[in-house]
Amino acid sequence: MTKIPENDRNIIEQAIYLPMLLIILNRDLTIIENSPFKLKKPYTDWIEETMRTIQKELADVKRYMRQQQIKVEKIKSDDTFTMYMFLYKGYEEQHNYFNPRLRNRTEELMMYYLFQRFQPPSITRKAQTP
Repeated sequence: MTKIPENDRNIIEQAIYLPMLLIILNRDLTIIENSPFKLKKPYTDWIEETMRTIQKELADVKRYMRQQQIKVEKIKSDDTFTMYMFLYKGYEEQHNYFNPRLRNRTEELMMYYLFQRFQPPSITRKAQTP
């Protein structure tokens, strides 16, 4: 049983997913810059602005984790699972994340940051917000 409250678990998961999003968007940005698009600037600007938003949120997450004495460390990864160690106010917990779940949640967050965050709250489902 975990000793980490749900709110802090959500913050910890943001500390896992947001860096993944930045890596993916950075790779996509490189692909667009090296592609034969005639008008690259709208795409690159859109991705760069999204990355800035994610970076700001990640900075807030890291600040909160530092204040609350929370650390996250990736321990190991294989084809099926990725294991993380959470240090929470002196307690240590290890959690396995199913890799397809990591990928799917990252994709959900990418959809949110690229599109859904611009939608009125009534359209965006609460479960898909970070």
